[in-house]
Amino acid sequence: MNIPNHVAIILDGNGRWAKAKGMPRNYGHVQGAKTVEQICEDAWNLGIHYLTVYAFSTENWNRPKDEVSALMTLLRNYMKSCLKRATQNNMCVRVIGDKTGLDDDIRKRIAELEEATKDNTGLHFQIAINYGGRDEIRRAVTNLAEQVQAGTLQPEKITEEKISAALDTAGIPEPDLLIRTCNELRISNFLLWQLAYTEFYFTPVAWPDFSKAELEKAIEAYNHRDRRYGLVKEE
Repeated sequence: MNIPNHVAIILDGNGRWAKAKGMPRNYGHVQGAKTVEQICEDAWNLGIHYLTVYAFSTENWNRPKDEVSALMTLLRNYMKSCLKRATQNNMCVRVIGDKTGLDDDIRKRIAELEEATKDNTGLHFQIAINYGGRDEIRRAVTNLAEQVQAGTLQPEKITEEKISAALDTAGIPEPDLLIRTCNELRISNFLLWQLAYTEFYFTPVAWPDFSKAELEKAIEAYNHRDRRYGLVKEE
């Protein structure tokens, strides 16, 4: 079986999953965080080298204040447990997104997590927090414009490679497979530049119920795709 090198996942359906069980939305987010931990192990065991998850978007700040507050508390706790698990499993963890929009203590924990795991050689695990694809491109363009203004970069030297290197995902291969759970058929401002030639897989399964078996189904579907990158397949 052809295993994708990099899998990106939009974690959808936590709140709806909890509501269906008569529980508060935050219960779904807590269970969803547990699913993330398990899928990290499953992905590595299946031969996936890079896993990127969409945890909190720039638009999620518009949710009810109590839910956002609960998500930030969950994030704080997750940063601590993730450090322990990353150390045990040799994971290299990186947070992508606009960190300046997060509280100081969360930024500090992110910095500690990234520093402590940067040399690990297992799964490369990226967590998108306060992330938006358009915002990422805007920040990259601003960075390149500042270099042009400073005279350190000529406009004609702005290549696709230069743009990729200015993004949050610099140095990370583009996703081979994008999975979105809970039957939503859109990418919701996630990795807009990076998904140019990614294969998409949508499943009705809500994220808290997503399992190794579901991941294997997605990989099986990926194996039936013909990736031509704009070329014509010879008969």
